[in-house]
Amino acid sequence: MSEPREDAIHPEDDDLVAILDDGPDAPAVEAGRWKVAIIDDDAAIHSGTKYALSDYQLAGHRLDLYSAFSAAEGRTLLARHPDMAVVLLDVVMESDGAGLDLVDYIRNELKNDTVRIILRTGQPGQAPERKVIVDYDINDYKAKTELTGDKLFTSLTAAIRSWQQLMRLVETRRGLELIVEAASELFDLKSMKKLAAGVLTQISGLVQVSCEGILVLREDKERFAVLAGSGVYAPVAAAADGVLDPAMARLVDSAFERRRHAFDAAETALYIKTPTGREIVVALTSDRPLSDTDQTLVAVFCGRLSTAFDNVILYEQLQAANATLERRVAERTRQLTLANERLTAQWQRLKRTNDHKAEVLGTVAHDLKNPLGVILGRSEMMNELLCLDPPNIDRARSQIEQIRSSVARMTSMVDELINDAMLDAEDIVLRLADIDAVAVVGAVIDANAPLADRKGQMLIYRGPDTLPGRADPDRLREAIDNLVSNAVKYSPPGGRITVSLTSSEGGHRIAVTDSGPGLTPEDEQRLFGRFQRLSAKPTAGESSTGLGLFICRRIVELHGGRITATSNGPGKGATFAFTLPPLVQRGPS
Repeated sequence: MSEPREDAIHPEDDDLVAILDDGPDAPAVEAGRWKVAIIDDDAAIHSGTKYALSDYQLAGHRLDLYSAFSAAEGRTLLARHPDMAVVLLDVVMESDGAGLDLVDYIRNELKNDTVRIILRTGQPGQAPERKVIVDYDINDYKAKTELTGDKLFTSLTAAIRSWQQLMRLVETRRGLELIVEAASELFDLKSMKKLAAGVLTQISGLVQVSCEGILVLREDKERFAVLAGSGVYAPVAAAADGVLDPAMARLVDSAFERRRHAFDAAETALYIKTPTGREIVVALTSDRPLSDTDQTLVAVFCGRLSTAFDNVILYEQLQAANATLERRVAERTRQLTLANERLTAQWQRLKRTNDHKAEVLGTVAHDLKNPLGVILGRSEMMNELLCLDPPNIDRARSQIEQIRSSVARMTSMVDELINDAMLDAEDIVLRLADIDAVAVVGAVIDANAPLADRKGQMLIYRGPDTLPGRADPDRLREAIDNLVSNAVKYSPPGGRITVSLTSSEGGHRIAVTDSGPGLTPEDEQRLFGRFQRLSAKPTAGESSTGLGLFICRRIVELHGGRITATSNGPGKGATFAFTLPPLVQRGPS
C-alpha cells in the first residue's frame, strides 16, 4: 500500500501533472491556508477538484489540498493533520463502505469533531443519502455527477466557515477552561511578585502566542512598580529602578490614560482596575496579532484578576501586620521574661540572704554560747579567789588565761562570720599587688607555729626560697591561714603538718598536708560548703563555725584559681591544695 500524497499542493500552481506526481514531499505549508483533504481512488477526481479550486480564496486565505487514494491512506493523512478543515470523501474505494468506515475512524478513534466531511459518491444507490446522513456524522452529501464547479465552491465555502466557527468555539472552550484553571491557581498565590509572573505566563498560554512584556502596578499617579517581566523585559522587573525603554513606557502610559484594553497589531495593552482603586497594566508584544477569540478570552481572564490582586495586597498587608504584631509580642515577651528573671534572681538572693541569716544566728547562738559560758564561770571563780584572804593570785591568773582563751575563740569566730559576709557581697574587689608567695606562706606558718607547738606538732615548709606572683596579699594570707589552722586543729598532738609551694606553667600551687583523721565519702560531698562541719572533731576542743573552707574556696575562685581536697582514707590524713594562675591579670575580680 502506498503512502498518502499529503504534499502541500496549492491549486494555483500551473503544473497539475507535477501535482499528481508521486514524488518527494513538498516544502512546509504556508501559514494562513485552509487545509482540504481529497480522499478518492479516482485520480481524475483529484485533478478535476484541484483544477476547479485553483483560484479559490476565502477571507484572504487560499487552499492547501492533500491527496489520499484510499481509505487507508486517508487514515494516515488525517492522523498527521488534526487541523484539517474539510474532507472531500469518496464512499466506495478499496471496499464498498471504505469511506463510511473512515468517517467512523475520524469521529470515534481520532476524536476529531471539528473537521467537516463532505461525502461524494458516484454510486448513490450503494450509500442512500438519508440513511448515510442519519447513521454517519457527515456534514454534506453530494453525488459526483451533480457537484459542478459552482456547487463545489458553495459546499466547500459553507464547510470552511462551519469549521472556522467550530474552531472558534473549541478555542473559546479551551480558553475558558484555562481561565478557570489559571484563576484557581492564581488565587492561591500569596505573593504579588508571584501573582504578576503567573499572569504573564497564563496569558501567553491562553492565546498560544509567544509574548514578551511586563506587568505594572500603580497605586497613585506619582509612582508605579514593575512587578514582573518576561522575555527581554525580565531584567526590568528584577532591577531596583524598573526603568522602561521608550516604546514600552509609551505603551504603558497610553494604557493608563485610556483605562481600557488596546489591541494594536503585535502590541497589546491590558488595563485592570481593582475594587480598591489600584490600577494594573499588562503590556505585551507578540509575534502575531491576537485574534478576536484571543482578545475576548484575554478580556474575560483580566476581568477575574482584579479581585486576585486585591486579595494578594490585603494578604501582604495582613502578613506585615502579623509580623509587626509578632515582633511586638516577642519584644514584650522578652521584656516580661527578663523582668521575671530579675524577680526570680532577686527572690533567690533574698532567700539566700534569709537562709544565711538563719544560719548565722544559729551558729552565733551555738558557737558563742560555750565561750560565753566559760567566761561567765571563770569570772565568778576569779572573783571568789580574789575575795580570799589572802587572795589566790596564781589561780586567779589561771582563770584570766582561760577567759582570754575563750575571748580569742569568740573573736576568731566573729572574724570568720565577718569575712563570710564580706565575701558574700557581689561587689567585692581584690586589691592585687606584686607579692612574694614564699613570704606570704612564711607569715602564715609563723602565725600558726605557737598553736602547733602547744600540741607538739611539727609544722614544716617545703618549697623555693622566693616565688614572685600577683594576688591580694591579705586575702591570700587568709586562705592559706584557714588551711593551716584547720590542719593544726584536726591533727593529733605530735602530728606532722607540711606546707608545700610549687610552680609550673599551670600556676602556683599551695598544698597543706595534715596527719589528721582524713576524709570520709560524706565529707567529700560537703567540702567547701557554707556552715558545713566535717565528721572529724578538733583534737584539743577548738571551736569551728564551718566557714573556713567555704571562705578559702571563695578567695581562690576570686583569684581565678581552683581548690581541691584529697585523702587516702580515714586515719591517713588529708591534703588541701589550691592553684592560682602564674601571674593573675591586673584589675579587680
